Amino acid sequence: MSELTAIGVLLGIIHQGIRLATPYLYAAIGETISQRAGVFNLGVEGIMLMGAFSGFYAVFETGNLLLGVLAAAVVGLLMGLLMSVVSITFHAEQGISGIGLYMFGLGASSLLFKTMLGTIEPVRGFPALRFCLSDDFCLANISVIGDIFFGYTALTYGAYLLVPIVWWVLNRTTWGLKIRAVGHNPEAADSLGVSVTAVRYASVMIGSMLAGVAGASLSIGLLNVFQEEMTNGIGFIAVALVYFGSWKPVGVLGGALLFAGVSALQLWVQVINLEIPSDLAVMLPYLLTIIALALPFRRSLQPGALGKPFSRGEG
Repeated sequence: MSELTAIGVLLGIIHQGIRLATPYLYAAIGETISQRAGVFNLGVEGIMLMGAFSGFYAVFETGNLLLGVLAAAVVGLLMGLLMSVVSITFHAEQGISGIGLYMFGLGASSLLFKTMLGTIEPVRGFPALRFCLSDDFCLANISVIGDIFFGYTALTYGAYLLVPIVWWVLNRTTWGLKIRAVGHNPEAADSLGVSVTAVRYASVMIGSMLAGVAGASLSIGLLNVFQEEMTNGIGFIAVALVYFGSWKPVGVLGGALLFAGVSALQLWVQVINLEIPSDLAVMLPYLLTIIALALPFRRSLQPGALGKPFSRGEG
């Protein structure tokens, strides 16, 4: 491989990795909010599937991309409400209820696809933004810089913008303080007049809304089609990214770029025909997930009340 070709491949991997990190970021940042409030939502994958279908179908019927994102967000919000009722109000074991939500999303998205579409149909999704300053000059055409920073969709830029916004909310606002308080010590938060139930409901629903948008970022942002089980485990990896990033948005960003970069690498390995078994390349992101979950020092940083139901008056 020549030097020029090697540079081109490297830029291609970086560009593709930044693109592929989009659904990881939406889902993992949303799960970060939920877990910082003490609720472990393992149903992210199912929410993403429902968001992917609802966003795609809205665009398929209307051609309106913003309506597609809104539809995905609303469906995610409703599934978050369902998760909240089961886990927060009824005190169901969060891991089991999350798996149930995943199975519901998996089955419902498949059923809706078969009954309302029946076959894979393409739509015109979000276009890449090239930031043209004139007819002859676009920032995306600048060598190296253009390849790395420009040429992505609005959904991708939105995912990266979400990181500093959520960091600021969690660390610099009263609402963020309440989220962290009910996640670490809900009894103390309750004694100070904070509604643990309200904060947890809101956190789970916002996180689920972002998971729905994560699904839409796949179906109308990256692939422009919907097919059954198209998330391919991204929702579960997003949950692992929260652990990998130590429940911090910036850490989640780093993990998302790492995982997406590995995914991009395995795609390029197959494109340039490197002498690496294709099965090994495909399993790299999942192998990285297992390693991330196995790191013991990460678990020591988790919110103290994560996964623990709260009843007022219990201490």
